[in-house]
Amino acid sequence: MNTLKTQQNKTREMLQAQPDIESVRQLIASDMDNVNRLIEKRLYSEVELINQLGSYIVNSGGKRLRPALVLLSAGLFGYRGNLHIEMATIVEFIHTATLLHDDVVDASLLRRGQKTANQRWGNEASVLVGDFLYSRAFQMMVEVNSMRIMEIMSETTNVIAEGEVQQLINCHDPDTTEDRYMKVIQNKTAKLFEAAAQSGAIICHRPLEDEHAIASYGRHLGTAYQLIDDVLDYSSSAETLGKNIGDDLSEGKPTLPLIYAMEHSDQATSMVIRNAIEHGGIDQIEQVLEAIEQTGAISYTAERANEEAEKAIDAIAKLPDSKYKQALIILAKFSTSREH
Repeated sequence: MNTLKTQQNKTREMLQAQPDIESVRQLIASDMDNVNRLIEKRLYSEVELINQLGSYIVNSGGKRLRPALVLLSAGLFGYRGNLHIEMATIVEFIHTATLLHDDVVDASLLRRGQKTANQRWGNEASVLVGDFLYSRAFQMMVEVNSMRIMEIMSETTNVIAEGEVQQLINCHDPDTTEDRYMKVIQNKTAKLFEAAAQSGAIICHRPLEDEHAIASYGRHLGTAYQLIDDVLDYSSSAETLGKNIGDDLSEGKPTLPLIYAMEHSDQATSMVIRNAIEHGGIDQIEQVLEAIEQTGAISYTAERANEEAEKAIDAIAKLPDSKYKQALIILAKFSTSREH
């Protein structure tokens, strides 16, 4: 028990340390350049609108976090070859397709500080180009020629779709519980992180034990990342975050800070939050923000994110030490310390 306590304290100290995210970028810089070139190549279509819209969203300043997970996982297991570049591109196409569809469903106007694709080209074009990216990803998966990859990625896209439907069901529902919300995160966001990390082990033909370890890392990392997104929606500036503050509230999304604040407020304040979730809009955002602050909802959500990051680090504890393992630890720390 003392050993476990010591390990948990050590992990918490690591999370609190300032992460050197630049060292992670440098480690995979060459591979990421190859990924970006392949993205540009495989994004090409004879239909000009696909080129315009696809290039706009793919090159709009995303962190390439999911492709980075593929590259780091492959490096961790000593991969030699080019399949990790293919898999990183596949994962980015799937992620981009979900963004295009999400922005249409949410009627979002801003992403990463600029107009969403649906705002510029319309909903129809965004949905169809999202479909193109999904199908292009599966074309590339066939070329990878691995049934295990096909199995994991097809399950992943199915689970993501379920998560998106679950989120739609939860929208404008103030009775959404923390458990229900965490299930949405695990399906809609964490599942692709999990698949990205796991694919690195698969192309290295690692045993299932290693697959499960790195997949668990990805799942917990993705959960931590989304929880911090929830925090930032109520505690960051629009300029820093790159979208409108209070977007989740205006769309009637009961994220964890709202759920916690509603459960730990007096009856009158709780009713204000319920009403805001039911009807959307930000007419009562000042009262909601005050409730979030007074109940410690931001601290609670951040602590849940820290717990997930700790679990991510613990998941790879038994894997061999290397610069790639250290990079994965840094990435887990970064997921809870970032400001956008």
